[in-house]
Amino acid sequence: MSLDKTVPSAAAAVADIPSGASIAVGGFGLAGIPWFLIEALLDQGADDLTVASNNCGVDGAGLGLLLERGRISRVIASYVGENKEFARQYLAGELTVELTPQGTLAERLRAGGSGIGAFYTPTGVGTLVAEGGLPWRYHPDGTVALASPPKEVRTFHGREMVLEESIVTDVALVRAAVADRAGNCVFHASARNFNPAAAMAGRLTIVEAERVVEVGEIGPDEVHLPGVFVQRVVALTPEQAARKDIEKRTTRGERPAGAQEES
Repeated sequence: MSLDKTVPSAAAAVADIPSGASIAVGGFGLAGIPWFLIEALLDQGADDLTVASNNCGVDGAGLGLLLERGRISRVIASYVGENKEFARQYLAGELTVELTPQGTLAERLRAGGSGIGAFYTPTGVGTLVAEGGLPWRYHPDGTVALASPPKEVRTFHGREMVLEESIVTDVALVRAAVADRAGNCVFHASARNFNPAAAMAGRLTIVEAERVVEVGEIGPDEVHLPGVFVQRVVALTPEQAARKDIEKRTTRGERPAGAQEES
């Protein structure tokens, strides 16, 4: 018996995401982000969203589009990155931001998908991450409106560790290089990044795939994300699949003919 999880479009895939939903989003910077699911959600109109993602896109692209329209009220991320609007909203008191160490964020998502309620890690011990006081939200005058609470610290094997709660979200949006109709996914190179962890954290996980194949075409040892974590698959067109922007393009100028490389 075959289970076909494909849906006809990104719009259909996100149509029932309500305002106030929490959403885990894959990607790192702009690498491996679910471009078309994000844009479909923008068109759909849901707001007051809580987003758990490594960062919040850039100005004018990715999650930055939702941010610019005021659709996001809270972000759980590891850094502000290249997004000036993200920084502006945070400092102006318009956005709640729970900054989390990058590895801790990845593990919080993975743990949520694994049914683990919380875990201990040495990352953040002796800092505001553990002791509390990180500004989560500012007043418009720049004073702190909401700060992080202190976390439990215990000693294991002679080393202090801080307790971090896992993350489970209502929805997860991810992008895969290849997916079969049952939702088994393969990610390409660095685009794998946060995608498997984000997918695991969502109660409803939606994948946009650059290529969709029949069940059995992906070898068992090639699967990066089992289909058990996926509920909907959207097949991208070849033109959509080719869209892979980056934050900054940095190139080296051509060397004059006959010039030697410096040792």
